[in-house]
Amino acid sequence: MRSLSLLLLCVSLSFGQTPSGETILKRVDANIGSESKISVGEMRIQERREVRTVRMKTWMKDMRNTCTEFLAPPRDKGTKMLKLVDQLWTYTPSTDRIILISGHMLRQSVMGSDLSYEDMLEDPSLTSMYDASVTGEESIGDRACWILSLKAKPGKDVSYESRKVWVDKERFVVMKEERFARSGALLKTTEIRKVIRVGGKWVAAEVVIKDALKSGSGTEFIVESITFDEAIPSHYFTKAVLRR
Repeated sequence: MRSLSLLLLCVSLSFGQTPSGETILKRVDANIGSESKISVGEMRIQERREVRTVRMKTWMKDMRNTCTEFLAPPRDKGTKMLKLVDQLWTYTPSTDRIILISGHMLRQSVMGSDLSYEDMLEDPSLTSMYDASVTGEESIGDRACWILSLKAKPGKDVSYESRKVWVDKERFVVMKEERFARSGALLKTTEIRKVIRVGGKWVAAEVVIKDALKSGSGTEFIVESITFDEAIPSHYFTKAVLRR
């Protein structure tokens, strides 16, 4: 089925036709998908009087299981987060406590950033959560993009009822995004400032996420290094890793 979708897209492009929203979204998912991923990067959090930089390393397996360890600054070093499909735990060395993040806690900010724990639990596969339609075209910087309207599939429990995304026509990377509540209120925006090529994939290397309900300029994510499809020891995806 995936091969058929890619073939249909190539045919559409060769005849100058606009592919369907579903076909474009499948290409977006195919670009980000991998058996495993290891990345190191920074999260730059805008606080009242300064920008706080948090460095972290993340191991991901099968797209839905992740382990993140914070490396710096000293006050955050050793803090860990473990996501296993639809459950999320945090560990703080200063208290030596493991906490299951659930209920109202999911809406809380991660380390004071514009990212919530609920965002971290989301299925990264957009095609599994949303129906897509192409609503227009627009350039983001020098990149020609399709504009897609995403609506939550019936019965799907999603954090955002709808989204508007700008997809690079050549690289199939989401260059800009707006996320909305059921009421239509804008909740979050995402802006991609830099894209790099790694292991045959296009990767968003500089991203700014802004919570529309908060003041400030948003949280910046910078990828320092990333590798795909490397073997990761299985203990990284067990609760035992949190205190290791």
